[in-house]
Amino acid sequence: MLRFLVRRTLGALVILLVISAVTFFLFFALPAEPARLACGKNCDPAALALINSNLGLDKPVPVQYWDFMVGIFAGRDFSVGHCDAPCFGYSFVNQESVWGTILDRFPTTLSLAFGGAAVFLTVGVGIGLLAAARRGTWVDKFFSSLSLLGSSLQIYFVGVLALALFVSNLGWLDQPEYRPITEDPAGWFTGMILPWLVLSMIFVANYSRLARSLMVEQLQEEHVRAARAKGLAGRTVFFRYAMRGAVAPVLTIFGMDLGSLLGGAMITEVTFTLHGIGRLAVQSVQLTDLPMLMGVMLMSAAAIVFFNIVVDAVYALLDPRVRLA
Repeated sequence: MLRFLVRRTLGALVILLVISAVTFFLFFALPAEPARLACGKNCDPAALALINSNLGLDKPVPVQYWDFMVGIFAGRDFSVGHCDAPCFGYSFVNQESVWGTILDRFPTTLSLAFGGAAVFLTVGVGIGLLAAARRGTWVDKFFSSLSLLGSSLQIYFVGVLALALFVSNLGWLDQPEYRPITEDPAGWFTGMILPWLVLSMIFVANYSRLARSLMVEQLQEEHVRAARAKGLAGRTVFFRYAMRGAVAPVLTIFGMDLGSLLGGAMITEVTFTLHGIGRLAVQSVQLTDLPMLMGVMLMSAAAIVFFNIVVDAVYALLDPRVRLA
């Protein structure tokens, strides 16, 4: 098992290295000049040269990339001061620490991701199991149609409608806003409940269809039929025998989805004006802010890779054949 995890970890490091290199070198293929953006409208050549020197933009691109990677592990010195490891540099736009900004935004994304994941995993899998247990009945047809409708809608459309209906018109919910759970637990819940529900809408549709199809397939397996033939109760056969076989694929998809959400739910955060990692990524692209963009990209990639490793480890525990392969 240890060798299995070491292989997965080394592969993850290689992936992160490739992502950082591709993002860094593609950035310099853009026509925009980062130093000019930081300099502002009234920028003379002397000020532009000073900014290029302070930001290290006057060096060759490979040297800049090397300095960036070294700074992550050993820190770097800038004109504004020393940047301790992990150092992702300072924003080209507002000269704020990239790592400090990411740490400031991450609790919002963390709350959004785990809250939304709890909703869509519980509701989606529950609906899928119910539809599989009532296969062919009106319950199955109703939830299948509902999941198809849910997967057809978009967050930016439903989010605006939900804000207008439940916040502005009816006043049932508070304006979406992140409040630290340690300071105001009730405000944290009421401020995040609407983003959770809207974010989980599409995922609920996908997970309900996935859980239903997996359970229907498992109910046709020979070991499940044998359990029924032995006279076991229908509930025991459903949960102990059929459901165990359907857990692993759902777990795999859930790990990837949760990692992606921790990398920033961009559309949801922009729709509800939440200051998380996803909205920070959008702003970094719009402002051509390489250090901030690199920090967000690596943070998002690390979250996805980490949860893939966790899923692989759990999968290997459930099925030893994975470790042998």
